[in-house]
Order: sequence, then structure tokens, then C-alpha cells
Amino acid sequence: MTAFQVGALLKEDQLGRVERVDRMEPGGLVPIAVRRVACGGRLPGSRAVARLLARRERRALERLAGLAHVPRLVRDDALVFLPSLDGRTPRAEDVLVRSWLEGAPLHLATALPRDFFERLDELVLAVHARGVCHNDLHKEQNVLVLVDGRPALVDFQLASVHAEGSRAVRVRALEDLRHVEKHRRRYTRWGRGPDGAHEPTRGAGAELSRSLLARAWRKSGKPVYNAVTRGLLRTRDGEARRPSSGPWPAWSDPVGPDAPAAIRGCPGGTPSACAGGDRGGARRGARGPSGP
Repeated sequence: MTAFQVGALLKEDQLGRVERVDRMEPGGLVPIAVRRVACGGRLPGSRAVARLLARRERRALERLAGLAHVPRLVRDDALVFLPSLDGRTPRAEDVLVRSWLEGAPLHLATALPRDFFERLDELVLAVHARGVCHNDLHKEQNVLVLVDGRPALVDFQLASVHAEGSRAVRVRALEDLRHVEKHRRRYTRWGRGPDGAHEPTRGAGAELSRSLLARAWRKSGKPVYNAVTRGLLRTRDGEARRPSSGPWPAWSDPVGPDAPAAIRGCPGGTPSACAGGDRGGARRGARGPSGP
């Protein structure tokens, strides 16, 4: 009989807790899943908010089923009803379990393949091709560097799901690409990039700028969001970011395209086909608000 246990508490706040689930093997504990328990906290209404976010994540991961380098939903009662480290057993309706992805968040990675951000563009475009926008890619901790150097995306709590190929997904997807481009510029400018180049490399989001609606969100909506999440819910984790002083990752050999899995669903079979057609609209500001 396979035995499982909660191996670590990864995060706990007013929305609930996030735990690592391990499988016990002869050689030791092996991480296999992440369990989100949307039980809320003492703040009235926090459980309802937590369950809403969990439903958003579940819906996004269901749409992305089978896509490489994003978590998959795990449906196993043996993992749902495991006692937490403090002995509490969660209610089934509060639990979402997703697969464990072995890697390091971008801000902690010690090495990156030379084509890391090209592969990240491909992955984000593949997610968009399924009708899903992540909406939280400004956080470096939501981009993982897997053990083989390829990128992965996690934490789809704020993700939105749309009809594939719809205008809604094309418009909102541009904010995801803009945030990827911000990470690319930060990691490849001022001599930080491959071969010490001082000019940042450019990707799918190179020509994108913040829309009028996104600017309005930044000036009016985001301060309220920050007050709620940091003050009332206390859910913000500091949005961990690599300090400007470094250390910056070393650059390793490119990993190459992960075709067809990483760009599965792109019309025409290329990343540019997924992004194409709306670049001009992006420069005219035809986009939704950026993530928090």
C-alpha cells in the first residue's frame, strides 16, 4: 500500500494554507503534489473568497489538461483527506490538489538556458491558445525553472478562462506577454544576458505597453487591492523578486523548442501565430487591466 503524508507547510494566510504532499518510498520522501486548502481564516467571508479563487484555478487547470509544463489536477481522495501537519483534516470541498513540478522559482534560479525566455514565450502562448490567461505573471515566483532548464507556470488562482480564439483571450493575453517581456529585459540587460550583452533580448511582448485601462487599474484599483490583501487578508508574500544587486543566474546551453507540446494549439503551429494580429491593437491600448 502506497503511503502519503503532508511533508511541509508552504504557505498559510487568511485564505487558507498551501501544503506539499509527499509519497513515502524506501529511499525517503518524494514530493508528488501541492494541496491548496481553501478554508479561509478568522476574517468573515475569507473562506468564500478562498473557494472562489480555488474554483478559478481548477477551471484553468481543467482547460490546460495535457499541456506540458503546467500543473495537472490530481483527483485522489487519499491526498484530499490527509491530515495537515497540525492534525487538522480538511473538508473535501475546500481542497484542490495539483501535481508537483520539480524546479526553482525564477528569482532563485542559479542558471538559465540561453533560450529560456523564448521557451517561456512559447509556453505562455500555448496557454493562451487554450483560452486561458494567467493574469499574475508579474510575480517571478509564478515562473518556475524546471530541473532540465525549461520554464513552467504555477499558481492559476487569478487565471481567466475564455472561448478559444476569442477577442477576450487575445486582449487579456497581451498583459501576460508584457509581464514576460519585463522579466526578459530585467534578466538580459546591463551585461546580465548571455555573453555579457548590454542590450536586452526581445520577445513576443517587446512592442507592448500598458493600456489605458491597465493604467487606471494601477492608479485606482491596485492600491485598494494591496490594502485588502496586505492589510486585511495578509496574503501577500512580498512578491519575491531577485534583488538588483544579484546574484544573477549563469547562462547555460539552450534547451531548444519543446514542439509540439509547448506550442500545442497555436494556429499555424508557431508562437507568432498565437500572438499575431493584435500587436497593433496592443499599441493602441486595446487591452484589459494588468494583474495586481
